[in-house]
Amino acid sequence: MATTIDNTALNTVDGVAASSATKSTKSTTAGGTLDKDTFLQLLVTQMGNQDPLNPQDNSEQIAQLAQFSSLEQMTNMVTAITKVGALVQNMDTSVLVGQVSSMIGKTVTWTDDAGKTSSTGVVQSVSLAGSVPTILTKVTGDNTEHEVAIGNITKIS
Repeated sequence: MATTIDNTALNTVDGVAASSATKSTKSTTAGGTLDKDTFLQLLVTQMGNQDPLNPQDNSEQIAQLAQFSSLEQMTNMVTAITKVGALVQNMDTSVLVGQVSSMIGKTVTWTDDAGKTSSTGVVQSVSLAGSVPTILTKVTGDNTEHEVAIGNITKIS
């Protein structure tokens, strides 16, 4: 959302020409997000359009550079945390594959989604393709196959 400034009433905003301030506001909010590149562009625009007779105070420039540095460090931390999250998820999947694959050939008992004991069968294969790990079992006696969510297993023997 861009700010509109009445050029007849006010010609500058903190040393920046009103038309430049409006232009900068439009470019920073058009995408909906403000990132470090946008912040740097705003800083350069502000420095380029400041009043030469009344320049910005050095302490204000240092404060803005410190803000820029903090923003960059936070961006780097978010990137690093995202990478760590992906690594942990891959490790969890690897551990789960090892644990679930050891169930192949074992007899399991499971409950259906209503909570009743459904049947007992031998694990034929495992699947981690969906959001819920599942096993494929052959029911003892009638040889029918059932896909069972890992969370529904009540007994492994």
